[in-house]
Amino acid sequence: MKRPNYELPPEPWSYNPSKWSQRFRVAIVGVFAFLIAVYLGLYQWGIISSVWDPIFGDQSMQVLNSSTSHWMSRIFRIPDGVMGAWAYLGDVVFALAGSVRRWQFRPWLVIIFGLDVIPLGIVSIILVIAQGFIVKAWCFLCLVTALISLILIILAYDEVVSCIIFLYRVWKRSKDVKLLWKTCWGYPSKISHEVGLELTKKGRKHVGKNR
Repeated sequence: MKRPNYELPPEPWSYNPSKWSQRFRVAIVGVFAFLIAVYLGLYQWGIISSVWDPIFGDQSMQVLNSSTSHWMSRIFRIPDGVMGAWAYLGDVVFALAGSVRRWQFRPWLVIIFGLDVIPLGIVSIILVIAQGFIVKAWCFLCLVTALISLILIILAYDEVVSCIIFLYRVWKRSKDVKLLWKTCWGYPSKISHEVGLELTKKGRKHVGKNR
């Protein structure tokens, strides 16, 4: 039996959003954000005495020591920098997990990945932008992590879209909540197989093209 080509791009893309080259980019960018967030968290924990900032100088420490930052630390029991480090580490782990067809075979993994990257990334961007209006100061490395969050969203959204389209079409064809639930958790079925073939049928002519 001929082995199926798992690299075939699903609609509406001309590339496979689950291929390794796509996800490696997410992982590499996520590692940079993780290291920056750890560095900021170390300052908030008092392990290091200052934070490097080539543009705003001491404003970074003002932001990290602000009442807003302490308020978040009281709620989550850890500094917001450390919390961000955990989120970025999650981006890296979930980016590297699963196969090149995980949008179909492991939808739950793509959904968790999307929830970690997209909503948390948007929140991170909003919080960093708000610091200039609430704290009246700016943190250079915080702005860098916000930019990285935006880049991660751009790199990750296509795979999430493919996964949602796949699950929607499975639901549209079956109208079976139980089947949809099993499909989400990666259990194969005739309908999910057929939908997967349909989604990649039009993409066959795009094989070999890159994003």
